[in-house]
Amino acid sequence: MSSASLIKTPPEKVRVNGWVFYTSTALILLLTAVLIIAPQEAGRMLGVAQTWLSKSFGWYYMVVIAAYLVFVVGLAFSSYGKLKLGSKADTPDFSYGAWAGMLFSSGIGISLLYFGASEPLDHYFNPPEGAAATHMAARQALQLTFLHWGLHGWAIYALVGLAVAYFAYRHNQPLALRSALYPLMGERWVKGAAGHAVDGFGMFVTLLGLVTNLGIGSMQVSSGLENLFGMEHSNTNLLIVIIVMSTVATIAAVSGVENGIRRLSNLNIVLFSGLLIFVLLFGPTLHLLNGFVQNIGDYMNGLVLKTFDLYVYEGDGEKSERWMGLWTLFYWAWWISWAPFVGMFIARISRGRTVRELVAGVLLIPLGFTLAWLSIFGNSALDLVLNHGAVELGKTALEQPSMAIYQLLEYYPASKVVIGVSIFVGFVLFLTPADSGAVMMANLSCKGGNVDEDAPHWLRIFWSAVITLVTIGLLFAGNFEAMQTMVVLAGLPFSVVLIFFMFGLHKAMRQDVAIEQEQAQLAERGRRGFSERLTAQDLQPSQAVVQRFMDKKVTPALEEAAVALRAQGLDVQTLLGKSKRCIGVRIEMEGNPFVYEVSLDGYLAAPSESIEAHEERARYYRAEVYLHNGGQEYDLMGFTQEQITRDVLDQFESHRQLLGRVYS
Repeated sequence: MSSASLIKTPPEKVRVNGWVFYTSTALILLLTAVLIIAPQEAGRMLGVAQTWLSKSFGWYYMVVIAAYLVFVVGLAFSSYGKLKLGSKADTPDFSYGAWAGMLFSSGIGISLLYFGASEPLDHYFNPPEGAAATHMAARQALQLTFLHWGLHGWAIYALVGLAVAYFAYRHNQPLALRSALYPLMGERWVKGAAGHAVDGFGMFVTLLGLVTNLGIGSMQVSSGLENLFGMEHSNTNLLIVIIVMSTVATIAAVSGVENGIRRLSNLNIVLFSGLLIFVLLFGPTLHLLNGFVQNIGDYMNGLVLKTFDLYVYEGDGEKSERWMGLWTLFYWAWWISWAPFVGMFIARISRGRTVRELVAGVLLIPLGFTLAWLSIFGNSALDLVLNHGAVELGKTALEQPSMAIYQLLEYYPASKVVIGVSIFVGFVLFLTPADSGAVMMANLSCKGGNVDEDAPHWLRIFWSAVITLVTIGLLFAGNFEAMQTMVVLAGLPFSVVLIFFMFGLHKAMRQDVAIEQEQAQLAERGRRGFSERLTAQDLQPSQAVVQRFMDKKVTPALEEAAVALRAQGLDVQTLLGKSKRCIGVRIEMEGNPFVYEVSLDGYLAAPSESIEAHEERARYYRAEVYLHNGGQEYDLMGFTQEQITRDVLDQFESHRQLLGRVYS
């Protein structure tokens, strides 16, 4: 039972949030029109802007990305790590295995196919420091690839997921980005212009990530079909692939076929893992295992150094700055652009988990597979180029990265079958984020409804169509690189929003811990004060006896308390006579609501020596008190109506004084 959520007014009907929807749509379509109408001029201006950003804010990106990682790891190891994303009585919605599988699917995308072989080869031929095409360049290539796909990016997902889940499930805020600003700005500002701006810009940044994903996904699948069937590399074929992929994703987004997508995702994990094992076993297995261990060591050894490495002392400063803008800064901004979508998905599946569970799960569950994939495919590609003269593979990685993995697989047995499987894997890897991304964009465009209620179908179709049209326009205008540049530029202001997330989350956690400690002390004093009374455990009353007590004593007492509180000018919500098992009152207050509930709870009596092991144990019932933070471990059985009314008023006064101390 979640005491914080049982007593509340019915939610408003889901409807479009005009400010967020129209503003974000106009901004997205305006940007796309400029990039399509004047691709060369727009590309030149964005290139200048990216160069300026790399020179002026490269240091900032490196510092803030490190701060995100330190913050979420610090929360997990601190006393805040025990806080639950929900009330004390909430249990996880999914089993640990199902939750871990969804975390895996949320973060593993088609980009691993695109960059698995091509990125290490690109770093090998174009390193940020040192000589190119050497053994040291190959070693550095995997270290840099691990950096870009490692802990830092997953920490961004964990931060957004944690912030959204914490305020949605502990403070009854909407499952939206704006909710994380609640403790800093208050409810009035969060529901007003500031909240609209955060959600609107979050949608804009997310759309950039989704467009990049569709562009990469379509090029990946198209390249696979070219390799497998000898299709011509043309815009027409690319257009057909984009339309087919987008149509399937849109159908999935509106048809509610969650079970079908889940089965495809489970199949995809099996095929994805099988592809990895195939390359490991049919390639230079011992070399790949040795390489993986060394890559992990190099990554961990250089984690701090590479986190802050801006190549200041390299001779060719312009080359290093250009490399940073194309790779490290692009990756950090790309992770940030995906954070609203992935973070909200993580939040939605994590109710009932603790802060520590969420951080550990997000940082570690998908990471091991990601690094293993990059090491095995990256080292396989480097081995072919270094030791087997695969010159064409290296050239392809630089000129057509999406084709690199298929050329790599040509060196393995049954290559046509394996390439066909990898195309299918890529298609399903694209579907999951495309489907969920359209739903998330639609949800952020709306207001009202329950936390877990999705937006109407027409809105999901609209955003799927926008994502598709923007991608097609940019690809055919020859300006897809400009969209990647926009990802870097848009990531800068949204990174500031994530800083506010950290401050808001820490403030809320500190206040919640203080409130829990105060309420625990109050509850303990209450238990001691009532210890002389006749308790329900002493009598072990039946359900009928306790239900009659709640009807005859508790309900009138709560009605009296509600009248007394309303006389103080308070807006008191009641749940009286509407439930046979739980009744109570609720008052919305700045920072923390006051909740007083009485629940009819059943327990198994302690076994008696006279009861044989095979006999059924008796049950007894209690009229148990729950406040906002959960059960108080005392029973109202034996109280008079006047004593119950006084207990409600005393608990409210204690709560009001507590908020005054904590929030002052």
